[in-house]
Amino acid sequence: MIQAQRSLRANIERSWNRGKSILLLGPRQTGKTTLAKTFDFDLAVQLLSSSLRREYEKNPDLILREVAALRLKRPAKILVDEIQKVPELMDSIQLLIDEKKAQFFITGSSARKLKQQADMNLLPGRVIFYRLDGLMLGELIEVQKQNIEELIYYGQLPEVVYSTELEQKSELLLSYVEVYLEEEIRKEAALRKLPDFYRFLEHAASHGSQVVSYSGIAQNIGVSHVTVKSYYELLETTLVADRIDPIITSKTRKKLVRSPRYLFFDLGVQRVAAGESAPLPKSVFGHYFECWVGLELLKITRARRMEISLHFWQDPQTAEVDWVLKKNQTYLPIEVKLATQVKASDAKHLRQFMREYDCPKGAIVVYTGQTRQLLDEAICVVPYHQLDAELARFL
Repeated sequence: MIQAQRSLRANIERSWNRGKSILLLGPRQTGKTTLAKTFDFDLAVQLLSSSLRREYEKNPDLILREVAALRLKRPAKILVDEIQKVPELMDSIQLLIDEKKAQFFITGSSARKLKQQADMNLLPGRVIFYRLDGLMLGELIEVQKQNIEELIYYGQLPEVVYSTELEQKSELLLSYVEVYLEEEIRKEAALRKLPDFYRFLEHAASHGSQVVSYSGIAQNIGVSHVTVKSYYELLETTLVADRIDPIITSKTRKKLVRSPRYLFFDLGVQRVAAGESAPLPKSVFGHYFECWVGLELLKITRARRMEISLHFWQDPQTAEVDWVLKKNQTYLPIEVKLATQVKASDAKHLRQFMREYDCPKGAIVVYTGQTRQLLDEAICVVPYHQLDAELARFL
């Protein structure tokens, strides 16, 4: 299978070469293990192996003896893959880092069990956290960059992207939803009422990125709003979805939306979990395109290690902006249009936002056309495949 050159690797390599340990988190099948294996290790602990996992579960201190047996005069370089399978290992890892006996490259597909490991306290400044997402558009080979319909429909998990047969792509996504989203998350969270969770998962996927009403969802699927909130938190801690909070500060507006939106980490996985098949109606495809832009913004800012957060802005009565990037107290509002042409009226909400907030770099409209344009001095119209380059100019 073709392997993409991951943008995150250069940053990880710099940290690794400085002697820092790495904690690389990301959803399953986004390429964490593949990326980790581009580095050299003295010891590799693959916790997806059930027999090996049982050994470390019975005796987490085993890794201390294995490092001692290497008899190295320098810190041992060690890979621990899928740490959430045995989070108790974090105590021994902490000790080895503290004593400068080992440098770790740790991968994981869930923050849930790591957070539950109460004694975990990796040394600040010595362990560097990175997040690996599905492939960004800029990481794809050229022939696939232009096919936005296929990317939206099948998503951007590496194995799915580089599968040549559409039937195989569909099978991979179906397997991901059935085996990982349903079975793995269920096991990890010890869920008892599985039908409730399955109904929630389908509802969350089919309404992905819409403003959430916990009580409304609770009524639809027949559970409490507390349960709905806990299910969304489960999607967050297992890295299946990102919570996107709204901008709620305003000197003039009293009724800004305060509820969050959630972005599924991959649109192919979301579509299959929602039970949606081809062809997607134009209105649904437009919503997915908006989600796709939001995901690209998350991927780009995380891969570039930008201190930027993603938000949205919505006044139910008068205006809304699809996405807003926030850096300190300045903003970059972004409107998304599933269209090959953009009119001045398409940017009216951006202008409203810019009148009320500090937007020193103006605003962006992302569309499906092919050329970069200016609506006026403050608003730039950008083809979706130039979004990464445009953010570099702005940020």
